[in-house]
Amino acid sequence: MNNQPSALADWTPEQIALGKRWVEIWQLAAVDLERIRRKEIRELDTYKTIRLLCGSADHTHPPYAPKPWSGLVEQQHWFKKAAGRE
Repeated sequence: MNNQPSALADWTPEQIALGKRWVEIWQLAAVDLERIRRKEIRELDTYKTIRLLCGSADHTHPPYAPKPWSGLVEQQHWFKKAAGRE
């Protein structure tokens, strides 16, 4: 158990009331802020964002295009081998 006095021990009742009100306001705002955040994420243009982050490179041709081999097939091969099914 913590034997130290509360950080609010020297607060006046008015300050405590204001602090509680501040917490209530932010709890109410959290709902709207989360709604706004989700709306912004839904409306986000992924391609535009990638262009802003990575430049206007053509991601359909090397060296920016994804590799045709991800290693997943090889990983599955190793899993089967480790499990003794190969």
